Amino acid sequence: MILGIVTFAVAQVAGGGLGYVLGGMAGAAIGFPAAGMLWVLVDRVQALRVINWLRRDGGRTLPIRRGQWGEIASRVSRLLRNREQLNAESQARLHEFLEAIRESPNGVVLLDAQGHIEWCNQTAARHFAFDAERDLMQLIGNLVRDPAFAAHYASRAPAREIVIQGPDSSPSRPVRLAVQLHPYGAGRRMLLSRDVTMVEQAETMRRDFVANVSHEIRTPLTVLAGFIETLQNLPLEAADRARYLEMMATQSQRMQTLVNDLLTLSRLEGSPPPGTRDWVRVQPLLAQCETDGRALSRLLAVPPHDLQVDPAPDVEIAGIQAELLSAMFNLLSNAVRYTPPGRTIRVRWTVLTDGRHEYAVQDNGPGIAPEHLPRLTERFYRVDRSRSRETGGTGLGLAIVKHVVQRHGGELRIDSTPGRGSTFSMVFPTSRVRPVLAAAA
Repeated sequence: MILGIVTFAVAQVAGGGLGYVLGGMAGAAIGFPAAGMLWVLVDRVQALRVINWLRRDGGRTLPIRRGQWGEIASRVSRLLRNREQLNAESQARLHEFLEAIRESPNGVVLLDAQGHIEWCNQTAARHFAFDAERDLMQLIGNLVRDPAFAAHYASRAPAREIVIQGPDSSPSRPVRLAVQLHPYGAGRRMLLSRDVTMVEQAETMRRDFVANVSHEIRTPLTVLAGFIETLQNLPLEAADRARYLEMMATQSQRMQTLVNDLLTLSRLEGSPPPGTRDWVRVQPLLAQCETDGRALSRLLAVPPHDLQVDPAPDVEIAGIQAELLSAMFNLLSNAVRYTPPGRTIRVRWTVLTDGRHEYAVQDNGPGIAPEHLPRLTERFYRVDRSRSRETGGTGLGLAIVKHVVQRHGGELRIDSTPGRGSTFSMVFPTSRVRPVLAAAA
């Protein structure tokens, strides 16, 4: 402001002086206002240049570098650069925030006041089977049709978590989602989702485990207590006493087997996986399984099963012999227990096309429905509880097999068709199997 006044005064004095030199007092009278008007004209032109520069959102090149308008342009340019820097930092923080939400393990859906989808991350798209681009601005009620969610959304109640069934859920692969609505902004709401399938399965397994252990131990204890009371209070013949003692021994053995299996599971879960220093030949393992399997079949089935054991290659596997034998015989004993007498059970050790080795037990039993397959390796889970107890099973065999296979770097596969039988197989990686001749050389 002061600079403008000073330059205006200097221009008038210079104009008046020049007019006086050229035309005396008359020239000074003309030169003085003419210089002021010229200064105003130049000032307006500079102002227009600055205004046009601002209308173009400013730029790195200043329209004027001197005078008061040059100073104004310089200060405005500095302010614009600061604003751009702040905007860039805000955009970067927003981008980082959105990236964090986008990569969140929980689903996030932003809804407007009418319930349209404004944005969602990939986790939410996977949870609700959305298309992250196509379904934008679609009504959430048209895409999530679960009655519990519809009631929760319509209630507008304070945020509380509900559990619904996922759109991709099936009897063999259930999917459970915990969803929660949070209000924010002007009528908007944020929908959060997380997959709680494993949590619910773990809770179900925990409840089943406690209930089954209690039941499995209570039943033989009740029988033992009854027999002991009978032996204490009633005079019995020698034959009856011997029969009761035999039943008591059977129930005691049943509890001992259960406790041993529980201890085996605990040991497998608490010990480190076996290394590759100890190698076990496969052929003796198969021979032992065949011997024990035929003995169990003669004990449980009349006529015995047709047990076919294919010749195995002369290879050895890195691991613990007792664990491998236990897992292999568990699969064979299950086949013996659940296959009707006289039918065929086939045991084979084969090399797969990718070089891995597979131990498989194929039976001709009743088969297993698809909804039971995901839970077969849970502790105490039984498809037919009465049948399992009749054959002496504890419900822990497949859980032990799964842990043994995983400890040896392999995987347990189950393929079953109701009415046509089942195939249980253990697949071991190539790093844990080698030919015996090569090892000896």
